[in-house]
Amino acid sequence: MTSTDTLEESNTQLPAVIAGPILRKLDARSATFWLACSEHFDVHFGFFLGDCFVGHSSNAPYTLVETTQQNHVIKLSESLWIMLVTVEFQAPLQPNTAITYEVTLSKNNTNTAGEIPFSIPFAEWGKTLCYAQEERPSFVFKPKVDNVLHGSCRKPHHRNAIDSINVDCGDGLAVADDHLASIMEQVGSVKSDSVKADSTKAKRVKKWPSALVMSGDQIYADDVAGPILNAIHQVIALLDLPSESLPASDANKTFEALHTRIDLYYQRESVLPMTDLSDEVKKQFFFGGKKPIFTSSTAHNHLMSFSEMVAMYLLVWSPELWPFLNLVAPTELRPETRDQYHHELVSINYFVEHLSKARRVMAHLPTAMMFDDHDITDDWNLTAGWEQAAYEHPVSKRIIGNGLMAYFLFQGWGNNPTQFDQAFIKTYQTAIKELGTQTHDDVIQTLIRYDRWHYVWETCPALVVLDTRTHRWRSESNLNKPSGLMDWEALTDLQSELINRDSVLLVSPAPIFGVKLIEAIQKVFTLCGKPLLVDAENWMAHSGSAHTLMNLFRHPKTPKNFVILSGDVHYSFAYHVEVKGQSSSPNVWQITSSGLRNEFPDNLLSWFDRLNRWLYAPWSPLNLFTKRRGMWVSPCKPDKRNKGERLLNGAGVGFVRLGNDGAPIEIAQLLPKGEKVRFLKSDDDRQFE
Repeated sequence: MTSTDTLEESNTQLPAVIAGPILRKLDARSATFWLACSEHFDVHFGFFLGDCFVGHSSNAPYTLVETTQQNHVIKLSESLWIMLVTVEFQAPLQPNTAITYEVTLSKNNTNTAGEIPFSIPFAEWGKTLCYAQEERPSFVFKPKVDNVLHGSCRKPHHRNAIDSINVDCGDGLAVADDHLASIMEQVGSVKSDSVKADSTKAKRVKKWPSALVMSGDQIYADDVAGPILNAIHQVIALLDLPSESLPASDANKTFEALHTRIDLYYQRESVLPMTDLSDEVKKQFFFGGKKPIFTSSTAHNHLMSFSEMVAMYLLVWSPELWPFLNLVAPTELRPETRDQYHHELVSINYFVEHLSKARRVMAHLPTAMMFDDHDITDDWNLTAGWEQAAYEHPVSKRIIGNGLMAYFLFQGWGNNPTQFDQAFIKTYQTAIKELGTQTHDDVIQTLIRYDRWHYVWETCPALVVLDTRTHRWRSESNLNKPSGLMDWEALTDLQSELINRDSVLLVSPAPIFGVKLIEAIQKVFTLCGKPLLVDAENWMAHSGSAHTLMNLFRHPKTPKNFVILSGDVHYSFAYHVEVKGQSSSPNVWQITSSGLRNEFPDNLLSWFDRLNRWLYAPWSPLNLFTKRRGMWVSPCKPDKRNKGERLLNGAGVGFVRLGNDGAPIEIAQLLPKGEKVRFLKSDDDRQFE
């Protein structure tokens, strides 16, 4: 019996690997991979140098001691198995080494259905993961970070602000893939062991990014296109994902009823929970009356069930399930939303067309991830009042918890694999088997209270990734005021982490040094009691967190070079920042790349850019009212743009090249069709803002 026959009989021809492999954490001793399979396979990774299997060839120019492998598996259904595989090396990897790998899938035990053992070699399923010059995917172990790709905000149905369904902004992950493909094309493959190949490998290693950093909004759980919601519900049926009853107050109902309610497409806000708080909380937070807890203006198709969120990840990370789906507009769709569905479908078709590139780039680069609000819901934990409203309602708490459960499974687990012990994995597995029960709610409570989502990868410079969502510094004077992005305890821990490091790559989903005019507008809305209307969350919105953070840069033992990688805002910019009046000031670089597939309204951003330069010019008295008035801020001007422009509107992926001291020597935004926009430092505008 062939492997194909077995799959056809048991799983309606589902692909063996539904998503992945994604290379997650990589260090000298281990490599961690994430993948989703349609059966419970034994997964084995083999590593190669050139054409030689490193673990078994004495002829290899560099020999690895036999590896050991830890496979952690979570079953979601008979047709979906999530695996986190950590391969441990008994001898450490040598720096700047290019290694190819392959993944073999096998079943070694005869099951009750009479299947016989079989194996699926990599060549049968994984060729689309390889670049033109490759026989297998590969990675480069580069603990000394000399260049990195970064981005955030990847919304499948986003289009350019130009009002045309024929214009698409592209996908930053596809741009990242094009960047790797161009490196491969320039320097050739790594499979030969010749002297010429050694030179080729060295060139590739030098150009190859050390990591891909995705700093938030890897999915949009709150902003979902009609065709995507349709696809999600088909995937749930295709993979037989688990059903889920609503919390105790609605125990006779299930989320699954929504999975067939096409009449509710673009109307899901009508079934999202409303506030049910004390009169005092309503007065402070909502100014009376019942109001929606989920505040996104685009919550018309907000994801709710755990299975919906699982399906979303599978659809945005891999092309494998899309051929099974029919995205023709359902006949039950209301006439007034049919045009919107068709317009969104054009963008979705482009997005799907490039998914194989997104999948391939994540198989080749260590990929670091961190949530922002849209991974869970818009305005997540924005104010203390929002938190009270959301977590005191059992349905909204369940929806947020389902988002965190999916985040753990698809993102958080791979960031720091050893942080989650086997006891938690076992409890998590039980919760999936018993969705809607107390066990499910207990796991949600554990994840809501979990305080170690942040992490550090000990590269050089170290990659320090901040959790700016679950350590909020809540306002004590008014529930309606924005919370600080990190509280005093979290910022103190951060300072301890940074002390005595020479340099650091600091990942903050929201920019620490943002555009002052936009922050001022957010402050005006906050003073009017409406922070939720403008997403008024920035580091300067809360005086306590702002001052504590600024003091961190003034600490005498703080790193000499800070490179802050951010996203969130849907435009890109770069600033160089120094502390006023401090001879030993650190060099701080705020580098923002946003979005991977999202953009700011073009005309509006152009006006904000101009007004910001005028209102916060060096001579402007408005600078005296900012919380970072003790800093010199110099903008880096994007080349190939109009004179005076500081902000770049263009979906793509950020590129940063670092010198030996950890300071950036090149900052750029890579755009579709090979365009590269560099941000050039100019001391002429040193007092900008």
